[in-house]
Amino acid sequence: MNETAGPARTAPYRLAVIMERIKLANRWATERWEAKGVVRDVTPAGGGERVIVADERMTQILFPGFLLQLQPDEAEGYIYNITSPHPKVFVMWRMHDEIATPERVTVSYHEGARWMDSEENVGGVALPLDLVPWIAEFAAAHYKPEEPKKKRYASSKDKGVASHRDGTS
Repeated sequence: MNETAGPARTAPYRLAVIMERIKLANRWATERWEAKGVVRDVTPAGGGERVIVADERMTQILFPGFLLQLQPDEAEGYIYNITSPHPKVFVMWRMHDEIATPERVTVSYHEGARWMDSEENVGGVALPLDLVPWIAEFAAAHYKPEEPKKKRYASSKDKGVASHRDGTS
């Protein structure tokens, strides 16, 4: 496989996150930050964030240096994500010195949901299509469905018998 065409089979995939600030004309907030996208990170080692678009209304900043590494215990979350109508890269970000700074990235639906449940700032951006086969192959190799739980009945009389509220069967 050509290294420039997509990620290696087992190697992490380098990403850069694009964060966008929109100025608002609103009495409660002067600006809104959001994750706008991810791109393959081709920044030389040691390169920092940089403004890539700026005008009077909007600023976009590119934050390089993120490694997308797949974890075997997140395989089910990867499957849910890549089989959804709009697969995403989830970006968790925090404010630092009045700039929304990305902290982590994942393609696990479950991990993204856990971040949201813990009230982190999380944005979902379009998953680059060249990552889907890599994620799918990894998830298929590591996904282990839960064993079906054995049904327990209060007594042998309850097996397979539906009862109604009035006590009739």
